[in-house]
Amino acid sequence: MRVDVITLFPEIFSVVRDLGVTGRAHRQSIWQLKTWNPRAYTSDIHQTVDDRPYGGGPGMVMLAEPLRRAVRDIHQDRQRENALPAKVVLLSPTGKPFNQQKAQELANSGGVTLVCGRYEGIDQRFIDHYVDEEISLGDFVLSGGEIAALAMIDAAVRLLPSVLNDAASALQDSFHESLSGLLDSPHYTRPEVFEDEPVPEVLLSGHHKNISTWRRQMSLRLTHERRPELIFQARSQGLLSPADEKFLKTLSDK
Repeated sequence: MRVDVITLFPEIFSVVRDLGVTGRAHRQSIWQLKTWNPRAYTSDIHQTVDDRPYGGGPGMVMLAEPLRRAVRDIHQDRQRENALPAKVVLLSPTGKPFNQQKAQELANSGGVTLVCGRYEGIDQRFIDHYVDEEISLGDFVLSGGEIAALAMIDAAVRLLPSVLNDAASALQDSFHESLSGLLDSPHYTRPEVFEDEPVPEVLLSGHHKNISTWRRQMSLRLTHERRPELIFQARSQGLLSPADEKFLKTLSDK
């Protein structure tokens, strides 16, 4: 998977390129990262990438032309390297919410070009002509798209084959489709007792079926308490078993 990022702050992306699971995967050439600074595509001495908005108002708006040149250069570079075609995605608070399904789609694709906006926004004409999709990290505003892009990259790269030492780790993550989009169950490790609280006895039993049942029930309990809308979503999709519904009833009856 190849990821191209258009950003005024390319140094930020050293986090996913050099560190942790994504950094190891990058060193192993499981995925590629290229950053492209819009300032390199300006034609004036000041490398201007923004200007005042028409109609007035606070802040500045990113110019369409440097971004267009960057997208075209990326397209040509991907062709030279025989990389698969990729969507151009703008990180924007007005975009569709990013979720695990989107992460999986990205991991299954040949890659993506991420556009990280800054200032008050981007000239709409660039968005209309060159952006395939807008994605939001959530209902809040960031200083730019870089943090959202980092989150997207991390979420997708860890799903690529051979990235995680244990392939089952990705399957057991919260929101993974195999868990019906529920929150993950609690996790425990050594010591067996910490501040007078022991590890749940079932996890020490070695009884795999009972452990699996306990984890499923804890996942249901946590989701019921913190994200009940996910329970309704799983139910509407027919992803809850009769045993799940029976356990959820015990929670509702309390």
